[in-house]
Amino acid sequence: MSIFEKFKLGLSKSSKNLSSGLNNFIFKKKIDKSILNELEDFLIQSDVGVEAAKELTEKFSKNTVNQKDSEKNEIIKIFSSYISEILKPLEKNLENIKKNKPSVILIAGVNGVGKTTTIGKLGKILGQNNGKVVLGAADTFRAAAVTQLEVWAKKINADIIKSEEGADPASVAYKALEYAKKNNSDFLIIDTAGRLQNKKNLMDEFKKIIKVTKKIDANSPHEIFLILDATTGQSAINQVEEFQKIAPLTGIIMTKLDGTAKGGILLAIGKKFKLPIVALGMGEKEDDLQMFNSQHFAKAIMND
Repeated sequence: MSIFEKFKLGLSKSSKNLSSGLNNFIFKKKIDKSILNELEDFLIQSDVGVEAAKELTEKFSKNTVNQKDSEKNEIIKIFSSYISEILKPLEKNLENIKKNKPSVILIAGVNGVGKTTTIGKLGKILGQNNGKVVLGAADTFRAAAVTQLEVWAKKINADIIKSEEGADPASVAYKALEYAKKNNSDFLIIDTAGRLQNKKNLMDEFKKIIKVTKKIDANSPHEIFLILDATTGQSAINQVEEFQKIAPLTGIIMTKLDGTAKGGILLAIGKKFKLPIVALGMGEKEDDLQMFNSQHFAKAIMND
């Protein structure tokens, strides 16, 4: 299966929602203000965000079509190129991450978004071409998180540094970076707790992790990626806002896109925050984390 086919499959629910909804408007004989308002409401409900919904509606009003497939396809292409244009500057090039050795990647996200699984899948991608990967189990508040990470470490042939439940997360991060340096590893991916309801503790914990890693490498962490669950729709926006107060995010990874019709939320987040988009999770298999490609995403979600 090609990468684009994986995007199409992973975004099929979102694509079906958007394309079938748009058909209702494309073939209207009379396009008036109320129809345009309905279209804008539909796009907002599809989670693309208010700003993008307004701009897409404006483009639609200038390109209304008769009931011909060729003209319908033209509208789809206009929408697709708009989405691609907005998201293209946000593509994150992993080659830049490889410039540091070890490259330290701190992973943030609330519980339940698929953080640990995403770390395993990202570790597999980074471990290609003989890359040496270390996983740091600094989410010491959930025993299950450490166990899960151990399973992934075995799967992807990565080393793992862990401690007992309830240990100081910063201490685990420090030991993990110490180990990665000593063993000439290429990447260190550090898992963290996701207790957003206790924001002050989480903020203090992040600051401490960042502070101790800087004792070993003044430039670390080199990346801080936020994991978001696409099925949560608009609440993902709140999570970005909250985590931006906690740590200087350098990218986002969106998971569970295959299980939702709310894939448009990526466009809303892209327009609002302009944060780089690292990868998309579009299934449960090891290879279902795909590096972000704006053109593939736009064409797949618009069924172009």
